Amino acid sequence: MSTSKHITDRAVVRIIGEDRRTFLQGLVTQDVDRLSPGAAIFSALLTPQGKILFDFMIAERDDAFLIDCDKDAAPALVKRLTLYKLRAKVAIDIDENLAVMTSQTQPTPTAGIAFPDPRLPALGWRIIAPKDAGDRDDDYDLRRIALGVPEFGRDFSTDETFPLDVNYDALNGVSYSKGCFIGQEVASRMKRKRDVRKRTVIAEFDDHEVGLAPEKGAAIIAGDITLGQILSVTEGAALALIRLDRWEKVKAAGGNIECNGKSLQLRVPDYLKQD
Repeated sequence: MSTSKHITDRAVVRIIGEDRRTFLQGLVTQDVDRLSPGAAIFSALLTPQGKILFDFMIAERDDAFLIDCDKDAAPALVKRLTLYKLRAKVAIDIDENLAVMTSQTQPTPTAGIAFPDPRLPALGWRIIAPKDAGDRDDDYDLRRIALGVPEFGRDFSTDETFPLDVNYDALNGVSYSKGCFIGQEVASRMKRKRDVRKRTVIAEFDDHEVGLAPEKGAAIIAGDITLGQILSVTEGAALALIRLDRWEKVKAAGGNIECNGKSLQLRVPDYLKQD
């Protein structure tokens, strides 16, 4: 019996045509040439100023690229890619017959297009397959927040954050060696100068009911210092976008960190410690 479950707020965008590889390679943050059977890439499309417009995973099957992306953002992503199309021989549309699923064990060869989550192995497997009436993955956010993995649509929206803010350099989302992509000059300069002012970390609190947890956007403070804000929330934990310099000052002073009048602890994700 299949262990795969649906992520219902994801959609699949299909790109076909003989220029599809060179077309995407000049646009997105990750190296499209890293695509291979059974392996996908995690990538983003940036503004010229280096902020994230969309994020997504790209897999390849036969003569098509399949983009696993936020469902609400899919029409805007298609529109943006079409804007960049110019004379490239590609066709771009949403494939309404396909769905995105997850699995904590390696799927069978007949499950669909399966690949390890390219952001972090601990997130398990992703599968792109024909839609069916399978179960929804209600634990997906629990897993990714526990691991400290932010996601477009859940944690931030278009043109709000830089890749470094949400750890995409450490989550295999940016290639700094592949050559040009939109926003590459800003992204590369920030990484080269180690100009990392913000990071996304894990916030842990005592209330294990979502209704008692801080809401998205709530300020995280220590005395009169604002450290950052809450992103997505689940039971007992949340993701938080934090100013690193301010957090260092608070830690050095032994200050208490609070949100909405309740104490919380901030923790750096393990994968970021290895960066």
